[in-house]
Amino acid sequence: MNSIHYIDNQPLDLSDIQSIIINDKQIALSESAIQKIEKCRAYLDHKTKSISKPIYGINTGFGALYNVKISDENLQKLQENLVMSHACGTGDEVPQEIVKLLILFKIKSLSYGNSGVQLATVQRLIDFYNHNIIPVVYTQGSLGASGDLSPLAHLSLPLIGLGEVYYKNEKISAEKLLHIFSWDKINLQSKEGLALLNGTQFMSAYGIHCLLNAHKLSYLADVIGTLSLEGFDGRIEPFNELIHLARPHNGQLKTAERIKEFLENSELISQEKQHVQDPYSFRCMPQVHGASKDTIRFVTKTFLTEINSVTDNPNIFVDEDEIISGGNFHGQPLALGLDFLAIALSELGNISERRTYQLVSGHRHLPPFLVSNPGLNSGFMIPQYTAASIVSQNKQYATPASVDSIESSNGQEDHVSMGANAATKCKKVVDNLQTILAIELFTASQALSFMKAKSSPFLESIIQLFRTEVTIVNEDRVLHNDIVKASGFLASLEIDSKELFN
Repeated sequence: MNSIHYIDNQPLDLSDIQSIIINDKQIALSESAIQKIEKCRAYLDHKTKSISKPIYGINTGFGALYNVKISDENLQKLQENLVMSHACGTGDEVPQEIVKLLILFKIKSLSYGNSGVQLATVQRLIDFYNHNIIPVVYTQGSLGASGDLSPLAHLSLPLIGLGEVYYKNEKISAEKLLHIFSWDKINLQSKEGLALLNGTQFMSAYGIHCLLNAHKLSYLADVIGTLSLEGFDGRIEPFNELIHLARPHNGQLKTAERIKEFLENSELISQEKQHVQDPYSFRCMPQVHGASKDTIRFVTKTFLTEINSVTDNPNIFVDEDEIISGGNFHGQPLALGLDFLAIALSELGNISERRTYQLVSGHRHLPPFLVSNPGLNSGFMIPQYTAASIVSQNKQYATPASVDSIESSNGQEDHVSMGANAATKCKKVVDNLQTILAIELFTASQALSFMKAKSSPFLESIIQLFRTEVTIVNEDRVLHNDIVKASGFLASLEIDSKELFN
C-alpha cells in the first residue's frame, strides 16, 4: 500500500513533490479541503438561484462573449461546450510524468475552495492520479493567459467521457475508461468548466519538472566541472573563500564551497603546478555556476508560489460574499521565470562545453583528443562537436518567449504571456544540458586516466561508479553508445534532496 499525501492548506515544496514522485504516493483531500470545496459549491448554487444578474463564466459566455447571458437550463451544456470547444491542442503529446504533475497541481488549486467545483469533480481527478490514468494532452495550443486553456481542456475531456487517456501503458478512449471503472461521466455544474480550464497548471507542471532537474543538474555541473578541473591539472586558489566573501553572491559562495569540499584530500589539486592561471571555464566556475544557482533559486520561489495558489477565474470568496472576476490565470510570472531558467541552464551547458574543448585540445600534458595514438584514432574530437552543436541549439531555445504577445478573443484578451511556449522549450534546454554534462563527464574521466596522481576519494568514487557503465577509450569505437550511457548514468544518480534544495 502506497503512503498517502493529503492535500490541505500546507504548501507543497520541491522536497514534497520529489517525495510524492519517487515514493509513488497516493493523494487524498484533507477534511478541511473537503469542507472548503463543499462550502464554496453550496454558496455558488445558492447565489446563482437567488440573483438574476449576469456573473462572468457562471451564467455568461466566455472571453469576448462575456456579455451573452445563458439561461439556467443550459448552464451544464455551457460548461461542457467550453471543454469541448477549447480542446484544440496540436503537436507532440506532453510527457506522462508532466501530465501527472499537471493533475496534482490542478487538484491543489481547486482544494482551496475558491473555484466553485463539485467535490465529485476533484475526486475524479484524484482517482485519475491514484490509478495512474494519464489524459492525452498536447504541447501546442496555450497562450499562457486565460489559463492554459487548450492543454487543460484536453486534461478535462475524460471527466465528461471524451478524449483519450493512457491506462496500463495503453492509449484508450475515455468512454472505455469509464466502462472499465464503472464510472459515470461528471455532469459539470455552473462554473466548473471554467475552473478546470482557467489556470496555469500546464506551465507550472513543466516548470516544476524543469526545476527538479535543474537543481540536480546544477549540482552535477559542480561535480563534473571539478572532475574536469582535476583532469586539466587546475589550481585551487580561485575557490578560496576570501575571494567570494569579497563578492558574496549566494550561488557563488555555494559553488566555491562545494568545489573545495569535492577536492578534499586530492593528490592532484595539491601537486605543484607549472602554470599560474586557468582558463575562465575552470577559474570562474563559482561566478558562472553560482549565477545560475541564484537564478534557479529565484525561479523556484516563483513556481512554489504559483502551485500553491488559486489561478482560475472568477474567484469565489464565501466568507466575504464576493465573486470577483480578475486575472490570476495570467502566466506572466511563469513566462519570465521559465525564460530566465532556460538562459541560466543554457549557460551551464555553455561553460561545460568550453571545459570539454580545453580537455581535448592537447594542453597540460594531455594528448590531443585524449587518445594515446592520435591520428590513427580521432578519440574525443567529435564528442566536443556534438556538445558544441547542442550548446548552439540551447542558445536558440534561450531566446525569450515572454517578450511576445498576440491579441486573441476579439481583443478581450489583448495581452498574453506565451508562457506555455517558454515552458516547452525550457524542457528542451534541460534535456540538452544533461547530454552536454554527460559528454563533459565522459571526457573528464578519460582525461583523468592519464594522470598519475589520484583525485579526492569522493571524485574517485564517482569515476569508479561511472566506469561500471562506460570504460576507458583506448582506440576508436562508436562513441554514441558511450554518450547515451553517460547520460543515463547522470539520470540514474540519486542525490539527497537536502543537498539539492537547500
